[in-house]
Parts: sequence; C-alpha cells; structure tokens
Amino acid sequence: MSANNSELGTASATQHAQVKAPIDVQGIVKRATELNDFGHLLEHVPYAKFIGMKVERFGDELIFKLPAKDDNIGNPVLPAIHGGVIAGFMEMSAIVQLMVFMQTAKVPKVVDFSIDYLRAGLHKDSFAECRITRQGRRVANVNIDCWQTNRKQLIATARAHFLID
Repeated sequence: MSANNSELGTASATQHAQVKAPIDVQGIVKRATELNDFGHLLEHVPYAKFIGMKVERFGDELIFKLPAKDDNIGNPVLPAIHGGVIAGFMEMSAIVQLMVFMQTAKVPKVVDFSIDYLRAGLHKDSFAECRITRQGRRVANVNIDCWQTNRKQLIATARAHFLID
C-alpha cells in the first residue's frame, strides 16, 4: 500500500511541476499592438495555430484569414471546409477583435454564439471581419462575416456575445 501511495505522491508532484505560469494576456496584446503584428497574439492560441489562422490590420480594421489547408476539410467530395472549423475561426476572430480593441487583461468568455451557414466553404482561403455592435461594462456583442472570393458572397455570418468583465 505504501508503494502505491508513494507512486501517487510522485505522480502528483510531477503533475504540479508541469503546471505553467499564468499567461500575461494584456502584455501579449500590448506587444502585438506595438509591433502592429497580431500574428504574435495568435502564436499564443493553440487552436489558431492548428487551423492556420492569420490576421492583418488595415487602419482600424482587422481582417482574419483562414488559409486553405487540407486538414480543415470536412467534406472531401466537394471539397469543403468543416463547419466546425469555420465556426471556430469566426469565434476566434471575434475574441481577438475584442482583445485588440479593448486592450483587455483577460480573454473574453463566450456567452452565446449563433452562426448561419449560407453556402459551402470551398477549399480556398477564407476571410472574416468583425464588428463590435455593443460594448457594455460586462458584455460585448460582435457580428462576424466570413467570405472567400467575394466579400459580398458570404459563406457564413454569426453573432456572438462575450463576457468581458
């Protein structure tokens, strides 16, 4: 029995040693803004790296890019991007938009996310643009549009509410 307890104690100590220090979200956002390189911010988000997400700033506007990537395909017959990848890309775009323009100290938490798929997202680059429609002290509302070749032919549109307190 004592061997098991010591093994458990060792495992527990090992697990505690693997705990990472908290991430300085505000510092990362501030640094990305200073560099005018929001890729620096996305480097700290594993999901954004996994799907290949990119972001560019044009004046006061951020345009998010989801490059064509074989791993993001959900329907190989068309081929079309998996709907979950599109939704995740759009949600992550809204989170980054809020973080950058609010210079937040915390990552906003999703309260509600509603998406309308309008047409298949084919195997080509996709783009997203976010508009913060309301920002209160505790909650922010964001509209997100996603397109591929033509900005007026959306593949999806979404509305999201975030807890920013």
